[in-house]
Amino acid sequence: MKELKWPDDKEKARKVEEELKKKVRLAPLKAEPGYVAGVDAAFVDDKLIISAACLFRYPEMTPVEEKYCIKEVRFPYIPGLLSFREGPAVIEALKRLTTRPDVVLFDGQGIAHPRGLGIASYVGVLLEIPSIGCAKTRLIGRYREPGKRRGSSSKLMEGKSVIGAVLRTKEGTKPLFVSPGHLVSLEDSVKVVLGCVKGFRLAEPLRMADALSKKIKRSLE
Repeated sequence: MKELKWPDDKEKARKVEEELKKKVRLAPLKAEPGYVAGVDAAFVDDKLIISAACLFRYPEMTPVEEKYCIKEVRFPYIPGLLSFREGPAVIEALKRLTTRPDVVLFDGQGIAHPRGLGIASYVGVLLEIPSIGCAKTRLIGRYREPGKRRGSSSKLMEGKSVIGAVLRTKEGTKPLFVSPGHLVSLEDSVKVVLGCVKGFRLAEPLRMADALSKKIKRSLE
């Protein structure tokens, strides 16, 4: 992991963001992933953040291990800079996994972000690991509604650039907004996310990470 002195205000965060954005690289995966992790976070009274990481064998999608981390919230709530609130806990949870994932899925954005650096890109660069944003809602961009069948997708556009895909993961449900974060292509991002979906709208690693973070939150409350 790259060394980073975590910023504590907006101006410092912007400078860090600019430096990290320069390091984002998108490229096809070098090999079929063997392990995929999903990571999610939950807050307790805006004082604590719980981050959960769940690792699965891919493409079988069998659970391997799960870890979590609880940290104090040290960065204020600033729209567009949420990665700086969640980042420390998310990275710590991933580092606690005994098996390093080949790809990490995030409940958030990759490059489909106002400044091209969502949580997936942010952590992907810091950990130097292939990362994919798999969000339930759109942050930026325009698109046409994809077909209703599972696997249907459409392009998420910002200006003339393709920044992601709008992917239907289950018939009869709203699509997900998939965008590459780091060291992965859009095509591979869609393929991996779809491969991680087993009967539900969300990818299994993210679904399990969400459930674990909420379980820990309930125990603290």
